[in-house]
Amino acid sequence: MPNTFFTKHNMKSSFTPNTTSTVELKPTYNIPLVLVLGSIPLILVQPWVGGVFALLGLFLMLQAVTLRFQFTATDFELYRGEKLIRLFPYREWQNWRIFWNRVPILFYFKEINSIHFLPILFDPNTLKSCLEERCPRI
Repeated sequence: MPNTFFTKHNMKSSFTPNTTSTVELKPTYNIPLVLVLGSIPLILVQPWVGGVFALLGLFLMLQAVTLRFQFTATDFELYRGEKLIRLFPYREWQNWRIFWNRVPILFYFKEINSIHFLPILFDPNTLKSCLEERCPRI
């Protein structure tokens, strides 16, 4: 006798895309750590160059800690702490791209009136899946 509790009607996928839900991207510290750690040997050879790399890495680390990115039903939102800094409405997007898929380091998107380049300071896999779901490339 078949078990009627687990029928096909009761089974649901663990992930169903929902473009109305808000998704917050988790921070990642890969780029800042590589820059800071890479600056150590550079400081020994070229102190100015190593110092610049270290400062850039520390700056990006601070940005990864303080900035939050969210995908909502209609916008890509940028927050510093709890304060909304900027909205990027999807209806104004013309194109987007993540550079260097194996080691994603740069996110580009073009709006009607502006172009944006962001270092990947957030989870690139979630970023890509949200972009494909909410703003398919032309």
